[in-house]
Amino acid sequence: MTIDSVLAWLHHLCFLGMAAALAMQWALLAPSRPGLPLAMLGRTDAWYGGLAGLLLVIGIARVVWGAKGPDFYLASPLFWAKMGLFAAVGAVSVLPTLHYLRWRKQAGRTEGFQPGEPEVAKVRIAIQLQALGWLALPLLAAAMARGLDR
Repeated sequence: MTIDSVLAWLHHLCFLGMAAALAMQWALLAPSRPGLPLAMLGRTDAWYGGLAGLLLVIGIARVVWGAKGPDFYLASPLFWAKMGLFAAVGAVSVLPTLHYLRWRKQAGRTEGFQPGEPEVAKVRIAIQLQALGWLALPLLAAAMARGLDR
């Protein structure tokens, strides 16, 4: 296996792990749940953020040491669209993280604390927006890999 293959494999594993963590947050925030598992939400969000950081580091390694080389990526408008979308998804992901931290702090002070439905609904919308971004990222990646922007 070449370094390019290993980096691509790791990159895809991180992406899939992030999708799983996002889906898990969505499921944990289901309106039909009798109580939100705040600690589990926090851990799932931490995995999501950690994998995002790892995805970024591996992505940079792919640009630098991958088979296509930096010139292929840096000259591609689709690559920059993908990076912009990744940053936008990351910015949206801050909202759930801040809510989870606040909720866990409140739960530590108030026994039996559960966030209100309006707050949970805001977080669910943020997760939906992230999921939409995640759906578009592989489309941009596939178009870029096939040189559709050249």
